[in-house]
Amino acid sequence: MATPHILILGGTGEARRLAEKLVAQGDAKVTLSLAGRTVAPLAQAGEVRIGGFGGADGLAEWLRAHAVDVLADATHPFAARISENAIASSETAGVPLVALRRPAWERQPGDRWIDAKSVSEAAGLLGHEPRTVFLAIGRQELAPFKAVPQHRYIVRSVDPVEDGDALRGATYILDRGPFTEAAERQLLLAHGVQIVVAKNSGGDATYGKIAAARELGVPVVMVGRPPAGGGEAVASVEQAQERIRHLAGLPAKRGE
Repeated sequence: MATPHILILGGTGEARRLAEKLVAQGDAKVTLSLAGRTVAPLAQAGEVRIGGFGGADGLAEWLRAHAVDVLADATHPFAARISENAIASSETAGVPLVALRRPAWERQPGDRWIDAKSVSEAAGLLGHEPRTVFLAIGRQELAPFKAVPQHRYIVRSVDPVEDGDALRGATYILDRGPFTEAAERQLLLAHGVQIVVAKNSGGDATYGKIAAARELGVPVVMVGRPPAGGGEAVASVEQAQERIRHLAGLPAKRGE
């Protein structure tokens, strides 16, 4: 029997942990694909592929050419285009798809959330009066905030913001999660943050800012997720590992 080949579409902590678990079991070939947007990604297990596939058709061709047995979508919940391509390529190539979708955050007592359907809508919800705004949305979607320059922005990202995307007068913080609630509370206080803009990415790694905002009574403009697509959805790395092994015809292993 040929060694099963598993392709993980990654870029998240869950994808990294999933690859580590599958590689550690030693009975499958694991390829982890990264989009290449992060300049210095963390070390990853298995074979690492960096760059796009050329859309759904390109991904389907890659699945066929590399004899992939199971495709796992463990990308960020807001990577809608990649997830759409994963669904289409899975159907075209006849490769089963497992979608690892971490649960979204839910509003808790004391949260002052303002719901937004998009980052553009979030920018419009900041109001006319100047405020100090913590943009915890990365560096790819800052453009809508150029339309509301009266605010003072605190921008945090893993990599530096490119000059063309920079917001005038903003304070830039380069850092990589996970972020604790205590550290996030200190950041909000140190910069006098009056409102936070965040995407509902779910998970524990970046929840600290949400908990800190709740404790301090700071409102959060919460950008909702795009609609979930197809594929067999699971909520945890362990569930994804189990399902992938089953689809790949590998025996369940315990005692890791």
